[in-house]
Amino acid sequence: MTSPSGPSRRQLLVAAATAAAAAPLVAAAPAQAHGPAKPKSWDLTVLGTSDTHGNVYNWDYYKDAEYDDSAHNDIGVAKLTTLVNQIRKERRGKATLVLDAGDTIQGTSLATYYAKQEPITSTGEKHPMARAMNVLDYDAVTLGNHEFNYGLPLLDLWIRQLGFPALAANAVNARTGKPAYTPYVIKKVDLGRGAPTLRVGILGLTNPGVAIWDKGNVEGKLRFEDMVATAAKWVPVMRQRGADIVLISAHGGDSGTSSYGPELPNENPVALIAQQVPGIDAILFGHAHNEVVERFVTNTATGVQVLTSEPSRWGQRLTRMDFTLTRERNCWKITSKRATMLNTNTVAEDPKVLAAVRAQHNKTVAYVNQVVATSVVELPATESRYKDTPILDYINKVQTDVVTTALAGTTYASLPVLSIAAPFSRTAVFPAGDVKIKDVAGLYIYDNTLEAVVISGAEVKAYLEYSARYFRTLGPGAPVDPATLNDPSVPDYNYDTISGVDYDIDISRPVGQRITRLVHPGTETPVADGDQFVIAVNNYRRSGGGNFPGIVKTQIYNQQQEIRQLLIDWAQEKGTIDPADFFVPNWRLVREGVPVEFPA
Repeated sequence: MTSPSGPSRRQLLVAAATAAAAAPLVAAAPAQAHGPAKPKSWDLTVLGTSDTHGNVYNWDYYKDAEYDDSAHNDIGVAKLTTLVNQIRKERRGKATLVLDAGDTIQGTSLATYYAKQEPITSTGEKHPMARAMNVLDYDAVTLGNHEFNYGLPLLDLWIRQLGFPALAANAVNARTGKPAYTPYVIKKVDLGRGAPTLRVGILGLTNPGVAIWDKGNVEGKLRFEDMVATAAKWVPVMRQRGADIVLISAHGGDSGTSSYGPELPNENPVALIAQQVPGIDAILFGHAHNEVVERFVTNTATGVQVLTSEPSRWGQRLTRMDFTLTRERNCWKITSKRATMLNTNTVAEDPKVLAAVRAQHNKTVAYVNQVVATSVVELPATESRYKDTPILDYINKVQTDVVTTALAGTTYASLPVLSIAAPFSRTAVFPAGDVKIKDVAGLYIYDNTLEAVVISGAEVKAYLEYSARYFRTLGPGAPVDPATLNDPSVPDYNYDTISGVDYDIDISRPVGQRITRLVHPGTETPVADGDQFVIAVNNYRRSGGGNFPGIVKTQIYNQQQEIRQLLIDWAQEKGTIDPADFFVPNWRLVREGVPVEFPA
């Protein structure tokens, strides 16, 4: 493993291969009989991944089976490595770089196990994503927002375990204002015999939303600056320091909108970066989990067409950017650029990656297959978006119990405790019979911790109104199809249900006027604006994730307990999961007061 500041093993291999090449990469075309010779050209390929989210094997830890979906996608770094190595072999002696746009160490039971059950900060073991990515041998990676989920010590150790630089130019030390991580690298690339060295600048930008989503880990330590302004600051510096071309690896989408309010810089500014910052040739981006094969954005200052591409999520896709370059007046010029997308379901998993992570994978599989309780009936989450279901009430019951117990004997003990839960997974299910850790993890897929705040009756209503924007407006008599019931711009994880009050959501009414009944449980006594409650909430939401109103306030409970583990602990203690212990139907969808009927 080489240090981030020195040449990588990949650089040395490329240099050795190109030095041995006996001919230029792309021979100049013969001169026309009556015209000038065509300029000699060379080519560069840049491969890009993003949002791998702890996926190494093509494996679904929640189902304990090979991963598959309706489109028959495959996942994992092992699959990506096979594609990357195929392209490296095809281009032997030519220049190929590999980048990643972030969100790497969170998202699977494998990643969680080595952050929570056997944290690498305690054992000193190499993180499975470091093992896998070092086999693939990246040239640079960008930090995504989920890199900060487990605290800075674990992140810093993971970075030290990598054999290549981890970039985040807009993450700065809150005390000194200096970059907290490497802002950029300039890699010297050998394009082939007779070609001067090409200097490729790579700038990394992480997501400003970290300041909200992981406030507990970064507050007072890191500040996250605007991605557009940061690019405008560093791109000229990279050019002045010799970068012939500039690439950006950005963990942010391209929509120009944010899931939070205007108090933080834009969450998804990639198109704005390309449009507003001169000197950028291409941007690899992630965060939104979309597949964007090739999108050009015109820079308003220079007219340059900036190439952008996003390779989906979890290792399902690999972006390939191809650049053709020529020399004019001792300077490199890009004469063409394009992007294509490769599907990892076309290849087998790389055996070296599998071998590097096999022991950790097997340990994780054994862990998630531990039985925690017996369920008296099957509890699916299929209908949880539009019906009150026992499996979401299970989350609310556990959260309510934990907060109620913690507040006993305090000044808040007399307040009713509400709880929020979102339908994170449409496929989660507790089977009748043995319920295993993987089933609980499949229901609660995020590494959130439990917090609680005081909330008023008026704030409860505003919160529910905001959540109810999730649904499309459907008048009385309009057909109802669960598949198209929700507004696709609002993700499932940003639709919350609340236990502890009874309410109706009238989807025939405009957004903001949908909570037509909000009463104290088991009564028809309306919740008054001045009523006071405690509400159990996850740290993502309490910190401002999703931009819900009335929830970003000082916690009265915050013991840094992971909600997934609390669900497991409750099941293990009870031994039996019975809806009679926690299912309280308290909300429904209506139209003009008439409950919405759904097809069986």
